[in-house]
Amino acid sequence: MIFMTVFFNLLNAQNTTGIVTSEQNIPISDVSVIFENSLISKTDSKGVFVLPNNLTLPIDIQLEHPKYQPGSFRFSEANQLFTLKENPGIEELSTVVVMASSEIKSEVLLPTSFVTSEAIAQQSPVALVDALNQTAGAYIQSGAINTNRITIRGVGSRTLYGTNKIKAYFNGIPITNGVGETALDVYDPEDLQSIEIIKGPKATLYGTNLGGTILLNSKNTKSPGFSFKNNTSVGSFGMFKNSISTDYSDKNITIHLAYDHLELDGFRDNGGYNRNSYFLNSSYQINENTQLSLVLNHTNYQAQIPSSIGKTDYLEQPSKAAFTWAKAKGYEADKQNLAGVSLKHKFSDTFENTTSIFYTYSDHYEPRPFNILDESTEGVGLRSVFTNTFDFLEKRAKWDFGTEVFKDDYQWKTIENLYASNNGMGSLEGELLSENQEKRNNLNLFSSVTLPVSDKLNLQFGVNFNKTSYDFKDQFNSAEADKSATRNFDPIIAPNVNVSYHLNPQQQLFANVSYGFNYPSLEETLTPDGVINPEISPEKGYNYELGTEAYFFGKRLHVFSSYYILDIKDLLVAQRVGDDQYIGRNAGRTLHKGLEIATDYKIQVTEALSVSPFINASFNWHRFKEFINEDIDYSGNDLTGVPNVTLASGIAFKMNQLSLFVNHLYVGEMPMNDANSLYRDAYNLLNVKLNYGGQLFKKIGYQLHFGVNNLADTTYASSILINATGFNNSEPRYYYPGNPRHYYGGLSIDYRF
Repeated sequence: MIFMTVFFNLLNAQNTTGIVTSEQNIPISDVSVIFENSLISKTDSKGVFVLPNNLTLPIDIQLEHPKYQPGSFRFSEANQLFTLKENPGIEELSTVVVMASSEIKSEVLLPTSFVTSEAIAQQSPVALVDALNQTAGAYIQSGAINTNRITIRGVGSRTLYGTNKIKAYFNGIPITNGVGETALDVYDPEDLQSIEIIKGPKATLYGTNLGGTILLNSKNTKSPGFSFKNNTSVGSFGMFKNSISTDYSDKNITIHLAYDHLELDGFRDNGGYNRNSYFLNSSYQINENTQLSLVLNHTNYQAQIPSSIGKTDYLEQPSKAAFTWAKAKGYEADKQNLAGVSLKHKFSDTFENTTSIFYTYSDHYEPRPFNILDESTEGVGLRSVFTNTFDFLEKRAKWDFGTEVFKDDYQWKTIENLYASNNGMGSLEGELLSENQEKRNNLNLFSSVTLPVSDKLNLQFGVNFNKTSYDFKDQFNSAEADKSATRNFDPIIAPNVNVSYHLNPQQQLFANVSYGFNYPSLEETLTPDGVINPEISPEKGYNYELGTEAYFFGKRLHVFSSYYILDIKDLLVAQRVGDDQYIGRNAGRTLHKGLEIATDYKIQVTEALSVSPFINASFNWHRFKEFINEDIDYSGNDLTGVPNVTLASGIAFKMNQLSLFVNHLYVGEMPMNDANSLYRDAYNLLNVKLNYGGQLFKKIGYQLHFGVNNLADTTYASSILINATGFNNSEPRYYYPGNPRHYYGGLSIDYRF
């Protein structure tokens, strides 16, 4: 009640912001706002920038963007609209300071969801989960920092231990492996500038996975010269995090180098975590037409695994680890490497190309109670995108087309675990149980055309062609028992149509019809005997979507709503046939219906005080349309692993050097098994964070931060193992307990030479 009273009392307060659009009234993001030769702000995805509190109107500013002509303006009133003209040439590029690689965006005509670095900074520095869970339509279950299951509009909910059925990119380079598995936890949240989430198979240029696409962009160097930053945080459960970064930029080159260390004892037994990551992002302007970019990321961590527990332990001893995992002292040791080189070249004013060559390598070792898994994946690929702009009905249209070729080599073996006879010392290698290799080849061809039919109507047509194959080799069994096989999936053509109609510059209607698919994972391609299953096929489905986006009160209030229907057939079902053995089959059809609503408001109460509330909601009506498993008909049941509603809300108070962030998450009840006989209870989480920053000296800045997560000390399950089965009369282990109330705080120092 207090929150709503404050909200409506301040509704008409003045907001010291500016709005930058093109001549076609399209918001322009990433515009540099310069005052007295210093960068003071940048526009967000809505074209809005906020004036620093120490400046008062009127002032004279410069607006600069590589694709638009720079301009000088008199900024005299709040919410003033500024218009930039498109840059007809590239003459100005040589005088603009290069600010690292620009953000990679999906180029989807329709509105997409962005998680900004500001939103990430409002949360604990340990994980991305809290920031991502603020997005309507996305929901992340987190068993641990290294065990996250991302679902978008219900897709991916049946994945048991990780994330698949989405496609993810880091600075435009694919980080999803050949069977669709993605690990976002290996990237330090403090290094991220933005995360774009495209829900459903709408991003033709980035694959057409049914769940959608996630684009991660690293932070850019924001001003010329050399700078250094150190951020240290400590907290409950033995948390210690230290991040060190340095930046340099001049007229032609930018360099961002960072090191991060994180360690935790963990809330649960056998829950320790230790991670080190190294990151380099650099760009070099070879000439006015050509830019070379380099990205390197290395992460290594060791994480103990407490695993899931039964209901009794969850209610009475949530800090307890699963019995066998505690005895085996189970853990995973992981090394992740990413290297990519990109060359962007402008052939003419209307034609350019960006080509990236990338290499990935992961090494994973996981002692488990039932065996020890030793695996590695080596991948190499190329991605090339051409962009051609042309005149269409006296307006500027765009054609993007290109290819993405990816090949990875997955090798794994399982080893007997003799922990029971190791005198309490944990896991011990025994005999080799299996040794295998799978080579995976993936080819994508894509094309997307965006046509401005009129001043109000825009159309986008896209098509994606995919060809995928798996080559499985059994390196353990003799020739007589060799299970080697090859699986070539039929080519898939996925069309996509987006329509956007602007009622006026502040309001638009949009629609989408698209086709998408998900390939089966490695386990799902095998039969119970470990042989390639020739019958299994990809999941396929159509996405239908209608929505609206509008701005009010000089773009201070933003309202987004979308209703979608996602119809998926050939549903891939993982069926458990052993303690750690799953097989897959196409077992049915699901119908995902949902309504998403997102609102945010920017209020400038006084010259010193600003207030920014937001509310994002997802209402999910996801059902099994046709689903018969082992002669049991689950048709009509709620889709397992998807809450019926999620509601993320919050408010940010900023006054001079002090900021207070209050964030709330409500997650509705969620079916835990296909029969819908068990549901996880709904829960509420409340997080609070306080920042205070300023300048110690002219070149030295600082920021203190303190936060409390789960302020109300709610007991909840942060993740659920769906359709859990108890073996040897044991209780099914459904639950991953979430952390109780915990605290953190720290100090950040930055120095600019």
